Amino acid sequence: MQTQTQTTVTDNPSWNIKHLHEHLQYAADLELWTIPFYMSAMYSVIDRTSDSFQLIQSIVNQEMLHLQSAANIANAYGYSPKITPPVYTGQAIPHLDFNLDVPNPTSEYLPYSAEIGPLDISRINAMCLVEYPDWDSSSKPSLKQNVKEYANIADFYKALEYGAGQFKNQIKGGIRQVSHFSAFYRNLSNMNVTENGADGFYQVKMLINLITDQGEGASQQVQIKDAFQNTADDKFMEEDHFAKFMQIKQAKQLQPTYPVKPESEYTAYDQELLQILKEHFAELCRSIELLFAGENPEDFVRVMISVGAAIQNCWKNGVTPQFS
Repeated sequence: MQTQTQTTVTDNPSWNIKHLHEHLQYAADLELWTIPFYMSAMYSVIDRTSDSFQLIQSIVNQEMLHLQSAANIANAYGYSPKITPPVYTGQAIPHLDFNLDVPNPTSEYLPYSAEIGPLDISRINAMCLVEYPDWDSSSKPSLKQNVKEYANIADFYKALEYGAGQFKNQIKGGIRQVSHFSAFYRNLSNMNVTENGADGFYQVKMLINLITDQGEGASQQVQIKDAFQNTADDKFMEEDHFAKFMQIKQAKQLQPTYPVKPESEYTAYDQELLQILKEHFAELCRSIELLFAGENPEDFVRVMISVGAAIQNCWKNGVTPQFS
């Protein structure tokens, strides 16, 4: 399916470094948003050996890689992204407005919800929309002083790449670069921006291609490029995110999830579980921000594991996770 964007497109979008820094922050916002949303749906699945659980887990791991990649790009341009707990309300997904596209793709994926919840049809439809690949974005991206939303992720990352190209001379390699996931990608020689200027921009483009090729806004493709495949622990390593979510959506039935009770029935213990999760996630956000600011928080992995355990404890007690 090809789409036609309604956003006004200009031949020579006018960017300044502030615009670029804003868009680098938007990238971090969007990548971070997907992680609790996907993790919550994943841990709601009772059978952790199921393909559904494994498929989403592989995507969550890559979303962490995407957040790292966005931060590496940002630091190369002298900006360290801020990491704050996302908000999950209604159908709002950070910096995306599907209504800007004609035809509106949401008609294919209804109902959908951007609120935290179990792996149900509303959540899997939202995931498919976030990762939807078949966009026709051949024209140059637009930019106005007040543009904060894009019709789809393809448009967003095309705009980010265009803006990054305008300031390639400001790239400084080796600044606060992180490589937490290199052991999982033996075909990818480097995940960092190590060079200055134009040479560094080739590395910036590679990281943007890594993000979009694995599933966020890539054109329809047969499989993920070899260099971008998780060669360590992903049995679906050739499939992009959209294909993985569609595999779940098109199954004969969704995997059973933990039963959920209404919030009006939450006990004091349930509220304590939510508070524990919020504290662990806030700690994770602080650790990630420190990591991307050049620090080396020793408890980063431990905190990530504790967040997953806290999410699962909520579901096991019939409580829908909350993060802020």
